[in-house]
Amino acid sequence: MTFTTRPTLQGTFGMVSSTHWLASQSAMGILERGGNAFDAAVTAGFVLHVVEPHLNGPGGEVPAIVATAQDPNPKVLCGQGPAPAGATIAHFRSLGMDLIPGSGPLAAAVPGAVDAWLLLLREHGTLSLEEVLEPAIGYAGAGHPLVGRVGDTVAAVRSLFEEHWPTSAQLWLRDGRPPAAGEMFANPAYARTLRRLVEAGQAAGTDREAQIEAARRAWSTGFVAEAIDQFSRQPFQDSSGSPHAGLVTGADLAGYSATWEEPATLDWHGYSVAKTGFWGQGPVLLETLSVLDALDDPGAYDPATATGIHAQVEALKLAFADREAWFGDGGDVPAKALLSREYARERAALIGSRASAELRPGRPDGAEPRLPAHVRPGAGRRAAPTDPTTGEPTVQSDGVTRGDTCHVDVVDRWGNMISATPSGGWLQSSPTIPELGFPLGSRLQMFWLEEGLASSLAPGRRPRTTLSPTMVHRDGEPVLACGTPGGDQQDQWQLPFLLRHLVGGQSLQEAIDAPAWHTVSLPGSFYPRDMEPGVLVVEDRLGEDTLAALRAYGHEVRLSDAWSLGRLCAVTRDPDTGLLAAGANPRGMQGYACGR
Repeated sequence: MTFTTRPTLQGTFGMVSSTHWLASQSAMGILERGGNAFDAAVTAGFVLHVVEPHLNGPGGEVPAIVATAQDPNPKVLCGQGPAPAGATIAHFRSLGMDLIPGSGPLAAAVPGAVDAWLLLLREHGTLSLEEVLEPAIGYAGAGHPLVGRVGDTVAAVRSLFEEHWPTSAQLWLRDGRPPAAGEMFANPAYARTLRRLVEAGQAAGTDREAQIEAARRAWSTGFVAEAIDQFSRQPFQDSSGSPHAGLVTGADLAGYSATWEEPATLDWHGYSVAKTGFWGQGPVLLETLSVLDALDDPGAYDPATATGIHAQVEALKLAFADREAWFGDGGDVPAKALLSREYARERAALIGSRASAELRPGRPDGAEPRLPAHVRPGAGRRAAPTDPTTGEPTVQSDGVTRGDTCHVDVVDRWGNMISATPSGGWLQSSPTIPELGFPLGSRLQMFWLEEGLASSLAPGRRPRTTLSPTMVHRDGEPVLACGTPGGDQQDQWQLPFLLRHLVGGQSLQEAIDAPAWHTVSLPGSFYPRDMEPGVLVVEDRLGEDTLAALRAYGHEVRLSDAWSLGRLCAVTRDPDTGLLAAGANPRGMQGYACGR
């Protein structure tokens, strides 16, 4: 028997895996009360806002992939808010900026998470708004034991809060100090916000859907939108070093609604792998799988050997180069060509016996790629950011963990399944809005202030997010939902997991526990948008022989701690037997799976 840090859970009733045990158990409690996977996921999403505030928040976003028992075909729930109406390249250029700041009100997109969760509840849930929000209201109002990383995050930005963000200091520096690990912590303002949403719903009558719609209106045109509109107009210090007012208005919130979309998919080894569309990072994983197939080498599928890791890393580099040139919410993305077998063969031919340090986008359908000036060959590189407010909380290039975002997967006894990756609006992204108890996000930093790119900033466009949930189907039925926090690492950490589980036959927990790695030889998605050519970060338990072989391939290997990379969650369902399973990441000591 192979040792794992915890068992792969199995049962037939329901399974939940998330990045925090309180969210997982709260979601499981909803299943026990008769709710379905979508009721449970909404509960987990709002609890994550409370218990992982350094990793996500109501002012952030959530993409999800959903399959229902009635319609097993995957659908994408897009809770990624767009750039507000005032967010133009000209506006940022007028402020003397060539990059959008990584923190502060100016970097905020329209909040999308809450509307998306409520849309999911209305369309596919069964319980009332009050029932699914009860756990989050309880933890926000009565308190919950904080994980140590919350206090660490607050300590890292303490001077910013004290000197420039007083509303955040009032919430997070009570008694003049950051909260301690395990300390009971409450956020009464956010508890009141959630109660007011429930009350707005109840005022609309007894119909469940009418209640949810009323809560959505209270968010988008009512008291929440009013508070955001007023607070956003105030200037606060951001990562540019100067104070700026935000751009999100009440009209922006009123004009936004989460949407349902078709996923990008790839048929692969008897499975169909579903990701968000090319406005997000997800198709990087699909292109990488396609390129690995085009190598026609069984050794390329093994993420435990130097041969396999080399092939996978080089395939990832090519897909990420295409991300920079082609992915985004602007213009026509050559989606079909990027995932075609012919294009995969072209890209696979570039993979040799030496690690590449170049950024090599391809020419799908013969089109000429266009890279942002900031990442073109010869562009000057900036020093790695030291400002802890910038970027998505993720893993630094040396493997040091500053935090992550969040993830939740749920499957129920009826066959409903969801994979969701909530993020943004973390406590260090922007000043706290005191009436509401949460800050806005900073997702605009993923746009480029350069015209004519797939990810150029424009009002109404979605930023090219890194958030990347995954769902896998077999014979038309959903069999696996998975995902991980980690910014640019999300699809990199999912790749070896999927290869180990789907090709190698490892259990969920075996595949999650196995040594992890990722490359930083790609343009970062977060301010200041740098890359480290040729660098491969690996957990040091990979083995000396493998490490030596990777160096021989030409990779600049950077060692990370033994259990430091990857934050995977996963659930599965066998359509033939109804057997459910779940696994969760032990790294960071807060993710957990539960089920029966």
